[in-house]
Amino acid sequence: MTVKISPLLGPAKPGDQTRGRILLVDDDPGLLRLLTIRLRAENYNVEAVESAEAALGTLPVFRPDLIITDLRMDQMDGIGLLKEIQRLNPGLCVLLLTAHGTIPDAVEATQCGAFGFLTKPVDKDQLLEHVERAMKVTAVPHSEEYWSSAIITRSPAMEACLQQARMVAATETRVLITGESGTGKELMARAIHRASRRHDGPFIAVNCSAMAENLLESELFGHAKGAFTGAHKSHRGLFQAAEGGTLLLDEIGDMPMRLQVKLLRVLQEQQIRPVGSTEAVDVNARVISATNQDLNDKMIAGSFREDLFYRLNVVQIRLPALRERREDVPLLLEHFLKQAAEEVGVERKVYSAEAVELLVANHWPGNVRQLYNTVRQNVALGPTRVISPDQVKSALGEEARELPSFSQARDEFTRNYLSQLLQITGGNVSQAARLAKRNRTDFYKLLGRHQLSPEHFK
Repeated sequence: MTVKISPLLGPAKPGDQTRGRILLVDDDPGLLRLLTIRLRAENYNVEAVESAEAALGTLPVFRPDLIITDLRMDQMDGIGLLKEIQRLNPGLCVLLLTAHGTIPDAVEATQCGAFGFLTKPVDKDQLLEHVERAMKVTAVPHSEEYWSSAIITRSPAMEACLQQARMVAATETRVLITGESGTGKELMARAIHRASRRHDGPFIAVNCSAMAENLLESELFGHAKGAFTGAHKSHRGLFQAAEGGTLLLDEIGDMPMRLQVKLLRVLQEQQIRPVGSTEAVDVNARVISATNQDLNDKMIAGSFREDLFYRLNVVQIRLPALRERREDVPLLLEHFLKQAAEEVGVERKVYSAEAVELLVANHWPGNVRQLYNTVRQNVALGPTRVISPDQVKSALGEEARELPSFSQARDEFTRNYLSQLLQITGGNVSQAARLAKRNRTDFYKLLGRHQLSPEHFK
């Protein structure tokens, strides 16, 4: 186990398996030390910081199961921190502490979604009782290295997705994973399965767009002997094969409407009826679904059932595109190069610094899957150990481009932001300026600088 070092309190208590990760937030160093000693004595992994701002910076790196924060702090207080945590990590438990324990404080904390409310001086038994209850809701009992090892990242956006995955894995809640093709939706589904209580059961994935309707129906629900021509014996479907485990319905947006009706009934009744059979069969498989399509658009178009959508979309995890997590490209390159060398049994190749810059700057419409294929092509065709920028340009073709400068990136962001405001307000400059918190004159200057005309948005 890696021993964590708190900036205030030294090494965490070593052990075979910690009971969960707790982030302490208080501007009183003495109380931080006391709480840390108590919690580490119970084998919790503890990180301690002295302000809400520091807590928000620690959140994507430490990925706590629980936050315990003081209510009264300078700048951002505990309620403000609670609200920001709920925006960044919905479902993460927060316990609030205060030396001014009044009924209005408790009411406000509860209304804002706090998991619990404790007064100072903190009673040890009461603290541990609240912590244990919170851990039953959010903590994952498996090592981080195991459950999420297939997802290579240091991106705050992807870390936030993993935080959601860890929390939802401890429940039986259905999950809809969305994101562009190649972003790793099946990897995320497998991670949720590994972190869940069903991790010893099977994980089965089926692509709903990869086969004809009748074949997909038989694959999912099974069929009885003689149900159709060629059905010489009965067949167990994937719902039965995933018994006690997890079934991933990939590309769920392409499921035919008739099968959507049948799937909805299965989710409601936890029973299937094989094709050609009159008997229902109980099933016990957790359903995770994934899609690269906008299911809201498909519902409007009438090609996806609204009632099924709400059955599947209890918790939605949206995976960022690779261009939204460019800081992960060097990590992924290292991983793929090592993987390729081990498979072929040759010396590992490396990218030159200029080649890495090109890869980081690329748009990656095919996301991680496209990056993987590009690395494989460069490794297979590279005549030397060092992969050059020219080889990268050859593999990327017209996609190859340099990373924009800071000024270019800032101008692009500003132009997109102004366009979004004008779209929201229908070209009303006064209203758009108010939303941007700028006066009307300055807002007109910004529009002129970026060659945007309000008339185009009316």
